[in-house]
Amino acid sequence: MIERSSGQIEEGGRVVTLLSYNVHSCVGLDRRPDADRIASIIRKLNPDVVGLQEITNRFGGAEEAAQLEFLAAATGMRDVPGPTLLHAQGDYGNALLTRGEMRSVRRIDLNFRSREPRGALDVELDLDGYPLRVIVTHLGLRPSERRFQVRRLIELFGASPARPLVLMGDMNEWFPWGRPARWLHRYFGGLPLLRTYPTSFPLFALDQILVYPREALRGLEVIVTPETRVASDHLPLMARIALR
Repeated sequence: MIERSSGQIEEGGRVVTLLSYNVHSCVGLDRRPDADRIASIIRKLNPDVVGLQEITNRFGGAEEAAQLEFLAAATGMRDVPGPTLLHAQGDYGNALLTRGEMRSVRRIDLNFRSREPRGALDVELDLDGYPLRVIVTHLGLRPSERRFQVRRLIELFGASPARPLVLMGDMNEWFPWGRPARWLHRYFGGLPLLRTYPTSFPLFALDQILVYPREALRGLEVIVTPETRVASDHLPLMARIALR
């Protein structure tokens, strides 16, 4: 089953598919780490761009321990790491996979006081000659963190982006009437909120794909299959946008 928004796919132009997925270190609800299971889901959906959160890379050990490198090889996509936690054994955080060309990469510091380190990965892409700016993030757990982080992101976006802009990731916003959620949806023109968490019984729209300009959005859906119900504690969220 796929939970869909009311978006329609239009003919003409370049329609690209984006996937936002909190992979929970590739550990499923069966408590089994399985990066190949996540890779299988991505291959079946065949997106042009994937924003990943909670990706873990451990140095040495099994091939799947370096999860981002493994997923890139298993899907045939280029990878861009955006770790927020670094330690002697490896790193953890955000990442991007793409079939397009990367024109620039910037890592944005969204740390707030003594809370868990947070950040965003800001990537300028070229998709068959069409420019697209994609920001992948995982916001903080507390409202005060998210208020700081969302203000910071909106400042970086600017009043009117020069090219299509996508913000995607785990926004950790449990209630759609919270100020950070209202600020984001005011900037991006409002989008349907589709429930992605928890996978066993989705109640909360924690994962979002926000598109500027709003009219570029052509479809938004939560991918609910037997495989996605087990592979992580979040369901993947997929969007289609038109680049003209």
